[in-house]
Amino acid sequence: MNRLLALGKWGAPFLLPRLTRADLWLLGATLGLVGFGIVMVFNVSYFRAQDLYGAPYAFFFKHVAAAAAGGVLLVAVSRVRPELFERWAGTLYLIGLGLLVLVLIPGIGVARGGARRWLPFPGFSLQPAELVKITTVIYLARWISRRQDRMHHFASGILPALVSVGCVAALMVLQPDFGTAAIIGAVLLLMLFVGGARPIHIAGLGAIALVVLSVGVMLAEYRMRRFLAFLDPWQHSQDSAFQLVQSLIAFGSGGITGVGLGQSRQKLFFLPEAHTDFIFALIGEELGLVGALIVLLLFAIVAARGFRIAARHPDRFASLLAFGLTLMLVLSAVVNVAVVLGLLPTKGLALPFLSYGGSALTSSLVQVGMLAALSRMTG
Repeated sequence: MNRLLALGKWGAPFLLPRLTRADLWLLGATLGLVGFGIVMVFNVSYFRAQDLYGAPYAFFFKHVAAAAAGGVLLVAVSRVRPELFERWAGTLYLIGLGLLVLVLIPGIGVARGGARRWLPFPGFSLQPAELVKITTVIYLARWISRRQDRMHHFASGILPALVSVGCVAALMVLQPDFGTAAIIGAVLLLMLFVGGARPIHIAGLGAIALVVLSVGVMLAEYRMRRFLAFLDPWQHSQDSAFQLVQSLIAFGSGGITGVGLGQSRQKLFFLPEAHTDFIFALIGEELGLVGALIVLLLFAIVAARGFRIAARHPDRFASLLAFGLTLMLVLSAVVNVAVVLGLLPTKGLALPFLSYGGSALTSSLVQVGMLAALSRMTG
């Protein structure tokens, strides 16, 4: 009993009071997106799961389990004070880096579809990149907040953060996971900018990043094929642009109000893996422009409330943390939607809260839980 009391006294300073209320708009929009995702994964994955496993609800049950686990974590994290994340920022960063190394080791990391991105566990697999997105933002928020007076100096303020995030991005590219690496790089630049870095430094780093991205595309044959398919998808409609063309057909078929929930034709094996990265295309087909705009509106609410928390929080670390977490969610959603609409080359990025994928869904809900915790202190 004494040990339990001691543990409770130790943990109390890091827990927010139960009476404080989290941002209900943020939580409501998140709940709407998750509910939307559950319905669409059930609807879209039925035939694919039947074909692969002989069990039509296989993907649906896994998705619901991930949503439940993520919901529990959201509630738990929503009561944790930001001081705890700040204290453990360095350790969390190193753990994330270690997981990215482990996933690249043959016999430990699991390879699927030509990429080695998963670590196997009994009953599920973990995609470390989804966890590392959170740990990187926490680490950057602490670094910038503690070196506020040095951020206008490149060598002492920006360069160490650049090296730290560069190590993370490099390990992701080796998987390969070029899309997530690019998202993390964009979050780094924007967090440095709001943290006080000089615009000339950010512009220079942005220019270098564009050069690196261009070289990365040219050096990898499959990325070059995707880029050429992006420039003229109809010319490559039977090979590298097949998925994009089918996505555009889905949107075109949906019109204003859609063909009706459950009535999609593209999910009948025309659009490969429709329940993952291209689930937004099926929303556009079945629910039309109206359904797509509702999803975008919910994401806009998440973005607005997250940036509001960042602007109003009195603590510098917490403010940067809220900004980075919101930015990570919003950029991931924007890139996914842009890819599905043919506005960006195809990338394997999930649509937060909606796409099938346990690690991605759980990670997104943990990020909302952290934002909810931060919102309790802003009123």
